[in-house]
Amino acid sequence: MAQLLCGYSNAYLGKTQIGDKEESIFDVDFVTVNPYMGTDCIKPFVEDCKKYNKGMFILVKTSNPSSGELQDKKLENGDKIYIEVAKLVEKWGSELIGENGYSSISAVVGATYPKELEEIRKVAKHSYFLIPGYGAQGGKAEDIALGFDKNKLGGIVNASRSLMCAYKLEEWKNKFKEEEYAKATRNEALKMKEDLNLALDKII
Repeated sequence: MAQLLCGYSNAYLGKTQIGDKEESIFDVDFVTVNPYMGTDCIKPFVEDCKKYNKGMFILVKTSNPSSGELQDKKLENGDKIYIEVAKLVEKWGSELIGENGYSSISAVVGATYPKELEEIRKVAKHSYFLIPGYGAQGGKAEDIALGFDKNKLGGIVNASRSLMCAYKLEEWKNKFKEEEYAKATRNEALKMKEDLNLALDKII
């Protein structure tokens, strides 16, 4: 299995031997990785991140409703599984911390679980958070702000449906025609930015 994962890592982050040449196949900057097979399956990705200046987001606490079926289970030490995974993310990324204090080995933490987001930030101090769940899934700006640090750093907020389908929202459908969906999307993105900045100002 580790050898297979090494192949995945080579394809997306590193290089693959093709004949007498090493080629970049997909050559992406970041990948999202499931950590539930342990260190030996994460290690190839970590090594390629080091070698090729790439990064990855590791699933810690996801935004979907049933995430707690596994991620919220308690271990013998009293911690929930997502906390243990957050600690591993910190360990795996410890050699890749940049000048602003964050590692390129980072975490996926959903906006739909603000208490857990705040809890994980205390454990994963050097991990950037990819934060899905804003907008259509119910995550709010004040929830997301809990994942940032005192310098308003530490998070990349993902919004998909709330931006792509902004022209259907009451706020914009009376101002823009359906074919002006790009304008509605832009306005919703600017509103999202303003809401996040206001929330960060209140909390930090």
